[in-house]
Amino acid sequence: MKHLAKKRFGQNFLTDQAIITSLVNAIAPQANDLMVEIGPGLGALTQPLVRHLNHLHVVEIDRDIITWMQGFYSPDKITIHNSDVLKFDFTTIGEQIRVVGNLPYNISSPILFHLLDNVNQIIDMHFMLQKEVVERMVAAPSSAEYGRLSVMLQYRLQMEYLITVPPEAFNPPPKVESAFVRCIPYATLPYPALDETLFAKVVLAAFGQRRKTLRNTLKGILNDADFEQLNIDSQLRAENLHVAQFVAIANFLA
Repeated sequence: MKHLAKKRFGQNFLTDQAIITSLVNAIAPQANDLMVEIGPGLGALTQPLVRHLNHLHVVEIDRDIITWMQGFYSPDKITIHNSDVLKFDFTTIGEQIRVVGNLPYNISSPILFHLLDNVNQIIDMHFMLQKEVVERMVAAPSSAEYGRLSVMLQYRLQMEYLITVPPEAFNPPPKVESAFVRCIPYATLPYPALDETLFAKVVLAAFGQRRKTLRNTLKGILNDADFEQLNIDSQLRAENLHVAQFVAIANFLA
């Protein structure tokens, strides 16, 4: 199929066969897996996945691609969900699902946060993303890449940076390097928050003014005595705290 990539959908189609093989090997699809692919595009991952799976679900917003897919794939092998992924309810597919995709880079973070809302139904996730985003996802405290995204995802997920993918592996080539990441939800949270909404608010406030100290960013939330009781130095910045320390602050407030 000849298809012009649409900027509004953030389309960059993977074409490098060696890399595609590496990605499918990393995903390791099994015949009976309940798998959903986000943004199948022209089938770089879809076609090899269909060869391994009894059935595949895909979420696609582009009507032109859907029309092509309906003529190319057997409905016995694939179910096409015509939806904006940010509005798609993954629980409708079932429980114990595996999620894969070459995500649109312009909305990758909102997609990741949306998936966190369905994380109890998810076994694992494998995504192609902008390299910079993957580096932020897996970043350690006190590194330049560590931020709100790191904390919120690491609270729920074990993540592994798998491979770097150059722009020339895509058509059209994106202006940035890409990376493939594996995300596995914790069966039991290592640092459970008593109030996850409060935890999210604390993390948001702490990173709201990244260069300021916690004493300033959490002013009105914690005072000097609170920091002392928590055994956290108020002169540190948000980027210096481990996920466990953010949870400790939220649980202290709760």
